[in-house]
Amino acid sequence: MINRKAMKKRISLIAAVVLVLASCQKKQEPIEISPEVYHASVDKVIEIMIHDIFSPPVASRIFAYPNIAAFEIMAKKDANYKSLAGQVSELGNIPEPKSTENLNYDMAAMIAQMDLSKRLIFSEEKLESFRDSLYTVWMEKNEPVFNASKEYGLEVANFVGEWMGKDNYKETRTMPKFSVDSNDPSRWQPTPPAYMNGIEPHWEKIRPFAIDSAQQFKPIPPPEFSMEKDSKFYQEVMEVYEVRKNMIGKGDKSEEIAIAQFWDCNPYVSVTRGHLMFATKKITPGAHWIGITKIAARKTDADFAKTVYAYTKTSIAIADAFISCWDEKYRSNLIRPETVINEYIDDSWEPVLQTPPFPEYTSGHSVVSGAASTALTSVFGDNFAFDDDTEVAYGLPVRSFTSFNQAASEAAMSRMYGGIHYRAAIEVGIKQGRDLGKFVVDKLDMTKG
Repeated sequence: MINRKAMKKRISLIAAVVLVLASCQKKQEPIEISPEVYHASVDKVIEIMIHDIFSPPVASRIFAYPNIAAFEIMAKKDANYKSLAGQVSELGNIPEPKSTENLNYDMAAMIAQMDLSKRLIFSEEKLESFRDSLYTVWMEKNEPVFNASKEYGLEVANFVGEWMGKDNYKETRTMPKFSVDSNDPSRWQPTPPAYMNGIEPHWEKIRPFAIDSAQQFKPIPPPEFSMEKDSKFYQEVMEVYEVRKNMIGKGDKSEEIAIAQFWDCNPYVSVTRGHLMFATKKITPGAHWIGITKIAARKTDADFAKTVYAYTKTSIAIADAFISCWDEKYRSNLIRPETVINEYIDDSWEPVLQTPPFPEYTSGHSVVSGAASTALTSVFGDNFAFDDDTEVAYGLPVRSFTSFNQAASEAAMSRMYGGIHYRAAIEVGIKQGRDLGKFVVDKLDMTKG
């Protein structure tokens, strides 16, 4: 028989252990995901993209997919928003959560955004460090919520990742390099100092998001190449030449130079020092407009849902703008001002900005700025005044604008001041972007009411 005294002692010991364990168990805290955490994640991705030196078209893809994944999860919870399933090309409905118990949709959206971003960059460890710091905080506050949210976030990331993998990007990695036609004086030629190959000559083959095809917003052709003095093309060449000469007369502090430098956004700038050549790293045009999205969201004190909505709508417009613009660039294949002016007018002439490595027409920054500004106007309204501090990190001062459209117009004109585009590429380009942006805004039904 069991000794009653020993049994009583054992029961008391078990009770004491249970009490100790219960007292040691952490109180599970509710977790609210601030929009600032989402801003910080986007900023971290941009920082890594600068480090990894992604081309502007590829960078636009890196923004679009993670934001869409986050938006789709957020729209599951928030009745004010509608899924993009069936609205963007070939996207189906994301999986339903296996259980909503302990599920924090905003946390799941953040996890999906970070996971897809990690798949799209090179320096994964830099994003993993940021992600793991958040994971640690969330787990310590409420492990059941973290585990449930992580499981669903990664499930959606896998779903969106599978859709992403069918956009022809991988196929374009093995397509041939752009072939330069040196016998045709109108065709684009690599430009100094690095004389790089034309980047992403097959980008028009990437599956678009909202537009029907890369050719949907095909612009009118550029002025026909001619160095006859009464030709439209020659007049546009001379305008670029004279604008630069006039700026030299004003000195390095001219407003035109300030505008050109502010909107440079060229991740390929090469610097030559003697026999040494190295790159200075900058954001892309798309990243600049993603930065403006953050500014607008903060200024309006946008909540988490509206913040994700703004990033998603803007990044879709930017991504489709690059597909549309690059389709025209490699169709018209037009020579850059620097090459023409050095060959026919003044071999010592240099542009303010370094000429980026792809054909001239239409202006990428003009198209992208037109599209992004139209998307942002649909979210935050017209005549939205803001101070743009996006370039402060690169030693440039804040510029102020009365609206997104005004900022887009200045961004487009900056390419003339920079000496890298003719007027037609600017004016036709911003119209191309605004028309495309309006189509995206009208097509995507992302909000209710």
